[in-house]
Parts: sequence; C-alpha cells; structure tokens
Amino acid sequence: MPPPLTTTTTTFLLLITASLLLTITTSQDSDPDSDCTNKWIHIRQLPPQFNLDLLTNCSEYPLYDNFCPYTSNHGLGQKTHNNSHSWYRTDPFMLELIFHRRILEYPCLTSDPNLAKAIYLPYYSGIDSIKYLFGPEYNFSSQHGLDLFHYLSKTDTPSIWKRNFGHDHFLVMARPAWDFSQPISNDPPLFGTSFLELPQFFNVTALTLESRAYPWQEQAIPYPTSFHPPNLAYLESWINRVRRSRRNTLMLFVGGGGISANPNIRRSIRLECENSTSLSTHETGYGKLCEFVDCSNGICEHDPIKFMKPMLQASFCLQPPGDTPTRRSTFDGFLSGCIPVFFEEMSGKRQYNWHLPEAEYGEFSVFIPKEDVVFKGVRIVDVLMSIPRVEVRRMREKVLEMMPRVMYRKHGSSLGLRSKKDAFDIAIEETLQKIKSRVEEFAAQ
Repeated sequence: MPPPLTTTTTTFLLLITASLLLTITTSQDSDPDSDCTNKWIHIRQLPPQFNLDLLTNCSEYPLYDNFCPYTSNHGLGQKTHNNSHSWYRTDPFMLELIFHRRILEYPCLTSDPNLAKAIYLPYYSGIDSIKYLFGPEYNFSSQHGLDLFHYLSKTDTPSIWKRNFGHDHFLVMARPAWDFSQPISNDPPLFGTSFLELPQFFNVTALTLESRAYPWQEQAIPYPTSFHPPNLAYLESWINRVRRSRRNTLMLFVGGGGISANPNIRRSIRLECENSTSLSTHETGYGKLCEFVDCSNGICEHDPIKFMKPMLQASFCLQPPGDTPTRRSTFDGFLSGCIPVFFEEMSGKRQYNWHLPEAEYGEFSVFIPKEDVVFKGVRIVDVLMSIPRVEVRRMREKVLEMMPRVMYRKHGSSLGLRSKKDAFDIAIEETLQKIKSRVEEFAAQ
C-alpha cells in the first residue's frame, strides 16, 4: 500500500483536477473555427500511477535526494524567500510537473481526441525512471514504459493510440535523453533506462532536457531556471536591472570539476582562471579577468543567489560540457545577460534549435573549440578580449531579447506576460508542427 498523500501532493492533485475540468469545459465551448484551428490538443486521462502517485514516494527513493520540497508550486519549488514574486528553488527534473500545470492553461484543449492535432501524455517519465536509475528495479530498466504502452494500446480506448500508432502523441521527459537510451540488449545493464529504445515508443515525440546527436523521437527544450515571473511588470523590471548591471568581470565559470590531472576543458578553465588573477587589468577595463564560483556537489543547484549576482557582474559565462554536453547554467546565464561561451556545438547549436535558432548563435554567443583550448594553447581570455566592446554590448542586447524564449513563466500569469512567448509556448507550437509532419508522412505510407 502506498504511503498517504502529503499536503503538497494533495494540493497539487486538487488543483490539477479542478484546473483540468475548468479548462476542458472552456475549450469545448470554444469556436472550432477560431484561432485554435490545427492547434487542438487532447490530454490523455492517465491513471494516477503514471503521474501523481509517483510524487507520494518523493522522499523514499534509494540513493536519490528527497525531492518533496521541489514539487511545491506545481514543480516550481519553494520561493527563494517569503517576499519573492518571481524566484523559486526550482529543480530542473520537475519540468514534467511544470509542463503539466502549464498545459492546463493552453487555450486550445479539447476532450475529443478525434478533433485533436496532438495528444499529450501527462506521464512523469523522469520521476518514474528514478526507481530504475537508483532503485531496486535497476536490473529491469528495459521495462520502463511498458506499463504505459499496455495502457495506451490495450486498456483505455486503444483506438486513440491506433489511429496514428503514436505519431500524434507527445510527452515530457525531464532528464537528458541519454538517461533513457540504454540498449535493451545490455547485460548487465548500464546507467539509464531503455524507454527511447523501445520500438513501442519510436513514433512518440519526447521533449527532453537534452537530445542525442542524431535524435528521432526527442527534441531538447530548455532546462527550467529559478525565474518564473507572474506578470509583464516583473519581467520588464528584471530585464532593466540586468541591462543596468555593471560588468566588472570579463568571464565567469559557475560549476565544478576540473580537478583531474587529465587534460580536459574544465581543467583548462580552472588553470586559466587561477593564472589570470596575476595579470594586470589596468588596460582591460575589467576589475577581474576571470571569476570562478565553485558549485561542486550541487551546492548551488537550488540557491540562485549563489550564482546570479556573479553572473550579473560578468560579460561572458563559460559553458563547458560536463557529464552531458549542456548545462542548466547556460539558461541561468541568459537570465543574467551573461553572454554564453560554448566549447562544443552539442552544448547548444545542435540541440535547442526551436528556442535558440541555429542561424543566430553568432549574434548572442561565442564558440571556442575545446580542442583549441586544451591542446593548442588558445587562451579564452585572449579570444574574449579581442571582441570589440560595441560588439559585446550588441550581443548582450540579443541575449536579453532571447531571455523570454528560454524561461518558463509562472502558471496563472497575467495576460500581458502571455503575449510574450516563453519556453513552454514555443515547445507547444513546434511540437504541433513536428507532429503534423510526422502524421502526414505516416498517412502517405
């Protein structure tokens, strides 16, 4: 028997249910010939075992942190302080909750799956994967998702699934795609589940925090940051603060690693940052050429105060790859107006083309191949100092322009703020286009 629901989970359940009923009723009464043409989305009504029940064990997963505090405010987490209106202690792995809550406000929901152009699966796949990644089901990670497939295809109105055999279905998977890409044949199994390797889900569109180099099912969408403004005034106030901030540091690295003796980009960044403290800054116009904020062991993960102030004071934020090519810090940097410096194309350009168009990367970021830094003696400081100040200012303005595209505004936000597309809006818009193409291709076969 599962443990009793916590207060947080009970509140989440009641609000999700009430909002769902209200939103679907409103959408059903909408004019089918309105702006919702070709935009209708149907939410599959999954049993709670696939979403809300998974939250009841939020403190009981072996070898994994207690994530109960981060489920509050529909996945935004607790406020950073009592008077905060826009800042939360957000855990990026709660994106499934954030997305679920936001989609209930989508204006083109329908209870008729035959009218829908896309079917949303409110399955908390990343949370469900924890038991396979860290728990007793580790040796059965190839089973991840099979219960869901059985429910969709055989138990609950299988005609919805069989109409397009999953081509019109999509879900959010709040972890990098590699965590769901273990080959089914691995014996013994390695880290990760096999959800994206299951033939049963090859047709489903998965929105992940990071995608593989040659994705078929998945598309990367931005990591959630801690900034979730409720109205346009708070967003504009923050942008003005970022624009006015004095940038006394040339470059900043927020992160950990780099202590190994083996050559790698993080080690090179640490060494260059340490050596730069002895360099003269008299002619550079910067108080510091490099600053390093040590966030080892996750000490900064839920405390934006630790890194946002240094980011506001830096012109460039270094974004080297780690265990995966991308970092949440990239999107934190956008919020602070700190120009990202990438060291491999998989860190951004080849992943987030929906939200950060590939053709525009040169307008808001700097690219320095990591091999040049690690093995060819290229100094990051020299590359960044060679960029004219007027160009730096122009790039920062572009970063500020892109900011709304990579943030997730707060649910229930004002109409004024809803006029600016955020990360959720863009993800939905592009998912509908992707599904449209896949369904048309499937129908033509």
